[in-house]
Amino acid sequence: MRGVIFDGQAPQVVTDLEVRAPGPGEVLVALRAAGLCHSDVSVVDGTIPFPVPVVLGHEGAGVVAAVGDGVSHVAPGDHVALSTLANCGTCAECDRGRPTMCRQAIGRPGRPFRRGGTRLFNFAANSAFAERTVVSAVQAVKIPADLPMASAALLGCGVLTGVGAVLNRARVGHGESVVVLGAGGIGLNVLQGARIAGATTIVAVDANPAKEAAARRFGATHFVDASAEPDTVAAVRAVLPTGADHAFECVGDVRLIRQAVDLLDRHGQAVLLGVPPADAEASFLVSSMYLDKAILGCRYGSSRPQHDIARYAALYRAGRLLLDELVTRTYPVEDFAAAAADAKAGRVARGVLLF
Repeated sequence: MRGVIFDGQAPQVVTDLEVRAPGPGEVLVALRAAGLCHSDVSVVDGTIPFPVPVVLGHEGAGVVAAVGDGVSHVAPGDHVALSTLANCGTCAECDRGRPTMCRQAIGRPGRPFRRGGTRLFNFAANSAFAERTVVSAVQAVKIPADLPMASAALLGCGVLTGVGAVLNRARVGHGESVVVLGAGGIGLNVLQGARIAGATTIVAVDANPAKEAAARRFGATHFVDASAEPDTVAAVRAVLPTGADHAFECVGDVRLIRQAVDLLDRHGQAVLLGVPPADAEASFLVSSMYLDKAILGCRYGSSRPQHDIARYAALYRAGRLLLDELVTRTYPVEDFAAAAADAKAGRVARGVLLF
């Protein structure tokens, strides 16, 4: 079967991948669509260290092909979106309703794939850049069959992360103010999460002025072109003189992390979503934090995928959550290099590979 692998040197599309059958508590999924997220690119450029060889991809949707013993919530033929959370469901964190913090799943990649005599790792417990993949049953979330696969794929990462950061982690309230630094795939979902939450003033900041139209479509009430402003913080404060209730950093740049903190009003909180290099350090004025400000990390939108994906699918069908509009362009999986180049250059909100 076809798939995109990374051997530590360069990604490549291969046609001779094999994947094992599902074991107890597992699901075999035939992928139909997979979004190309910056996290996939970050594995290739070394920003996210990961063992190789690995089958890339982690944001996908497809059809259940087979299930292992003990799986009852999905059956062959069901349409599913895949999450990256192979959480155990029984540890203390899962029991508290925090599956993103599961101590049994984080940092333990499996190797369900083979190519020739070599076993390959799965990425983010998922590996959606393959025609078929095996996931833990909890990762397969049933979705309505009428959701377009290219759109449904984005539920599994970009939407869970961005919208989830707003609703689950920051808990943005009606009438509050939000600043979003970076209007890429994650930033757009933060913007629409803020809109859904009822934020009144939503400021998008990006160095690419071409992103203004999309930012406003997803929920921004204001747009700041960082490439045209000598002082981005001052430009945002022209809209929010006392600062923002919430600032989301969606790029992974320590300079922008500092900006997020500096843009907060009293009792404001900065939420970090972008992924800088693993050894990156950020700084801020400690004295500024004594106005009840907070800096929050956020893994995967603090999501509960079985609950949240169903909720977001319902919001999409009600016309409140934008999915189709996130898909800038689709590519056959053989055009992975072009899709990766477009993602890295910021030419797409989301590029989606089709099988």
